[in-house]
Amino acid sequence: MPEPGSKSYDIKRAHARKAAEDQGVPDRHANEEANAELQRDPHWQSRGPRTERGRGPKGERTSRRR
Repeated sequence: MPEPGSKSYDIKRAHARKAAEDQGVPDRHANEEANAELQRDPHWQSRGPRTERGRGPKGERTSRRR
């Protein structure tokens, strides 16, 4: 699943930005609008850290047991 900062996310954002510009949104707001649109879509949202180290210091981690 693509995440913010990935190449596929950036390509999708660029296409959304172009579509917003074509609809009359000013250039300075088109990028923000495209990014907000992608952030609302669950497919493009970040899934969080992928490794134990990414979860932070060991003493401050919450339990992931299910």
